[in-house]
Amino acid sequence: MTCAVAPGSPVFSPSRLGLLEQLQLHHHHGCSSGGASFLPSSPLRPFALRARIHPEPSPCALQAPPPAVKAADPAAAKAPVKRRRPAPLLVPAAVTVAPAVLEAAAASGVDEVAEQGDGFAAFCRRGKGRKRVEMEDRHVAAVGLGGDRAQALFGVFDGHGGKSAAEFAADNMPRIVAEELERSARGRGAGRAAVEGAVRRAYLRTDEEFSSSSSKNREQAGGGACCVTALLREGGRQLVVSGAGDCRAVLSRGGRAEALTDDHRASRQDERDRIEALKGGLVLNCRGVWRVQGSLAVTRGIGDAHLKPWVVAEPETKTVDVGADCELLILASDGLWDKVGNQEAVDAAASSSGDLPAACRRLVDMAVSRGSSDDISVLVVQLQRRPLR
Repeated sequence: MTCAVAPGSPVFSPSRLGLLEQLQLHHHHGCSSGGASFLPSSPLRPFALRARIHPEPSPCALQAPPPAVKAADPAAAKAPVKRRRPAPLLVPAAVTVAPAVLEAAAASGVDEVAEQGDGFAAFCRRGKGRKRVEMEDRHVAAVGLGGDRAQALFGVFDGHGGKSAAEFAADNMPRIVAEELERSARGRGAGRAAVEGAVRRAYLRTDEEFSSSSSKNREQAGGGACCVTALLREGGRQLVVSGAGDCRAVLSRGGRAEALTDDHRASRQDERDRIEALKGGLVLNCRGVWRVQGSLAVTRGIGDAHLKPWVVAEPETKTVDVGADCELLILASDGLWDKVGNQEAVDAAASSSGDLPAACRRLVDMAVSRGSSDDISVLVVQLQRRPLR
């Protein structure tokens, strides 16, 4: 490689001639291994020399042969790449709804249901947050249960996977409870334990009869319902409250809220232990929500035949003596309790000055204003009016 100095450069200086001639002579006989020639820089820097890379190879540079490229191993190229298998994705079974059913439900347009009686009122509103085929909540107020004017049954039923289970429970549970109470009175007496046992058997019978009917009707298959009931006896002096699922009963005692039922959700440790102790029982945390078999968030209720024996219909029951300080009883679905606290509900109902329909509507409006998109059912019973006497 030859190294040259541009003699016509405007920045050429005679005082630098000796240095430039020495550089030229040195690179003519023994070139630098870098393959660069030194030329004067820009006129802006008159005495600077910079290296400029030439594309042509130097004649005096040692040309090293390029390294040999090792041929790829055909066997290694064909070897499969091992990848980690992802975790299984659990997808709940989808319920296919016929277009005719969707059109019929849209045409019906039932968004609100209200009922009022002597000493009680109920109000239900359909959820708006997602596309629903129809309202899945139901309620019942059976005064004079089984022909006995001294007792009544009130209940709220929150359906999931369709309205079938909630509708069946609301239509049939009063009859079944009356039959079990009559059977208990003939055999075991009418004590507290006997009455609580009768209500327990009524829940189980309702579940069995619904499962039997749904096995013959494909439209009812797969559905379920959470339940909360209140049996008023002895002219309203005794209250037997039962629950299976996340519907809740709250009593106002002297203005203070007292929860009479516990929500049966998969987040409860005792419920998870019960389910996982059964063969095949599994409770998974799906995006922060505990679900039975990765599907249902509640652990008790009517129906849900595809989740037996993990989801059961056996209720938890409590008997309360209705004293002078017992003012109101609120039964509601989780559409209310997910947004409104127990004491808030009692305070809002008490502020309605005995207007029970207004109290029910106010509670529903409170939940909706706080973002509830679920169906909401509220039933309020005024205990001190003693309508059964």
